[in-house]
Amino acid sequence: MKHAYIFPGQGAQFSGMGKNLYETNSLAKEYFEQANEILGFRITDIMFQGSDEDLKQTKVTQPAVFLHSVILFETTPDLIPNMVAGHSLGEFSALVANKVLSFEDGLRLVAKRADAMQKACEMNPSTMAAVLGLEDEVIEKVLAEITEEIVVPANYNSPGQLVISGSIAGINLACEKLKTAGAKRALVLQVGGAFHSPLMQPAREELQEAIQNTNFRNPTCPIYQNVDAHPYIDPTMIKQNLINQLTSPVRWTQIVQKMTANGATHFTEVGPGSVLQGLVKKINKEAIVAGIN
Repeated sequence: MKHAYIFPGQGAQFSGMGKNLYETNSLAKEYFEQANEILGFRITDIMFQGSDEDLKQTKVTQPAVFLHSVILFETTPDLIPNMVAGHSLGEFSALVANKVLSFEDGLRLVAKRADAMQKACEMNPSTMAAVLGLEDEVIEKVLAEITEEIVVPANYNSPGQLVISGSIAGINLACEKLKTAGAKRALVLQVGGAFHSPLMQPAREELQEAIQNTNFRNPTCPIYQNVDAHPYIDPTMIKQNLINQLTSPVRWTQIVQKMTANGATHFTEVGPGSVLQGLVKKINKEAIVAGIN
């Protein structure tokens, strides 16, 4: 029996997240106050009392989800992962959990990532859409035929659920074509931009320097990374995969399949929400899933 710990990404946030932890756990309170200092603003005020709209700002969302996940992990006793993974932003939380990144370095990189992605979104107005009820191969074929606009697979979430990313015109065109091809739904999402697409190249270049200048240590267990779903323990490779992540799709379906093939029977989601638990169950019905939130 092997235990995989998994960490959610942007979209899992909710108003009041982390408040109970802050008020009942002195170590958690220390972490949160340290985060306020590192970020230069009281993110705890927004997490605990802010509106959903306040929490949707990329510069807030990404550090907030990271903090909730990492502080939960660090303050819950007896968590010993055999393997870890995170969905998009969650990969940074996973890298703190397996000791590749320190809490401080992880938070600084997440803040840098959020800022860089926000700027890239403003530079190129773009969006994403969820496509339901169509095989991955069919979606890939339809998107490959759209050459006049940028539109690519972004999140392979589970069989029958794939998120696409691209220019606004590209997404609208793709949604029409995918419905014609038999998709049950092709729904444009309320997001700031085309994450995990070539339109994130400016953000990737900005984040690359920060990642290269950060100390990555040897992990306590393998991390299954978004770009190709393979397990990694070499810090140099982990760095490169993290850089590539911003312009590459999140291969979550393949990550869960690979973890299962390598012996994972238990999957525990650490952080806000339960989205990943649902996705794991869709990918592997035999998996035992739980959450710490």
